[in-house]
Amino acid sequence: MINIVIVEDNKTIREGLSILINATDGMKCVAHYKSCEKMLEYFEDDAPDLMLMDIGLPGMSGIEGIKEVKKRNPDIVILILSIYERNDYIIEALCAGASGYMVKKTPPAQLISALVDAHKGGSPMNSHIARKVVNLFQNFVRPASGDVKLSQREKDILKGLSSGKNYKMLSDELCISVDTVRYHIRNIYQKLQASSQSEAVAKALRKRLI
Repeated sequence: MINIVIVEDNKTIREGLSILINATDGMKCVAHYKSCEKMLEYFEDDAPDLMLMDIGLPGMSGIEGIKEVKKRNPDIVILILSIYERNDYIIEALCAGASGYMVKKTPPAQLISALVDAHKGGSPMNSHIARKVVNLFQNFVRPASGDVKLSQREKDILKGLSSGKNYKMLSDELCISVDTVRYHIRNIYQKLQASSQSEAVAKALRKRLI
């Protein structure tokens, strides 16, 4: 069972998402909140596996909310669901620790697939959002690698993550166990001082490590 918390200030959208999730086998909306402040108040009790987070929220923004959640539980999966398609919001959310970025006009079936993909270790994005990310990275002037040293296996895993592969796909491709993939990713996070797959990939690209 995937336990999910929703943070969305629009009551109609919030309740609609809750109904959609609870109607899906293997998923449960354990709570939904209209603000990050209220969500953080009950975060420990809710103990979610995955969080569906808006960006434009009253009070604390979704991006700041991601940072606060990651301080409490670095392993939690956070998927952004927003009306915003601005480049700065997309990059800030991913670098803050979001595992994926979806827009609110996403069809319900596609959103459910994105939640499953994120829970399995993927980084789901709508195709045009993914294209924006690719274009941003392609146009980014990358500095030298500095002192960070990654093994070839760690580089292979980062390249796989950058192309949207999940843990199982990496395991099959590299002929290693999923636990070994997780072990390498933990080492990558430590070396790059990253708290999410997206942040690790972004830092590796900026440092010209992959």
